[in-house]
Amino acid sequence: MHSAGGIGFPAVAHNLTVFQEVESLLLALGLAAAAGILMALQGGLNGALSKIIGLLETTFVVHWIGTATVTVLLFAGRLGNGDLLRIPKAPWYILLGGLLGVPIVYGVAASITRAGAAPATASIIVGQVLTAAIIDNFGLFGLERIPFAWWKIFGVVFLAAGACILLHKG
Repeated sequence: MHSAGGIGFPAVAHNLTVFQEVESLLLALGLAAAAGILMALQGGLNGALSKIIGLLETTFVVHWIGTATVTVLLFAGRLGNGDLLRIPKAPWYILLGGLLGVPIVYGVAASITRAGAAPATASIIVGQVLTAAIIDNFGLFGLERIPFAWWKIFGVVFLAAGACILLHKG
C-alpha cells in the first residue's frame, strides 16, 4: 500500500490525488502542532496549580476535569464516531495509554515547576522523539514501520542541544 511520505496515510486505497495526500499530511501536522501548543499551555497551568494544591492532587484534578469534559462531548454532545463496546477486542496493552496519563501529567507539572516551561518542554520533546523513533522503527502497536536511518540521530542531537541551551538561565 502506498502512503504519503511514509507517514501512514493510505493513498491508493482511497484514490487520493497527490494534492489530497499533501493536504491530509499538512492537516495532520497542523493538528500535531496545535496539540503541542496545548500541551505546553497545559504543562504551565498544571505546574501553577501544583504549587497551590500539590502534584498528585493536580494530577487528580486534571484527570477528573478531562474525564468530565470527554463524557459531556461523547455522550451529551454525541461527538464520538467509534464504538465503546469494542473495547474487549483491543489488546490489553493498548489500554495502558490511559494509565500512562497519570505519570505524564505528574511528571510534566513537576518538571516545569523545577526547570521552567521551555527547558522542561524541550526535554519532554526529546524523550517523545526518541520514543517515537523506536515505535516507528519497529512498527510497534500495529503502526506502519518507518525505519530509523542513522543520520536522523543528528535531529535528535540538535533537539537535545536546544534543551541544554534552554537550561541556561543567563
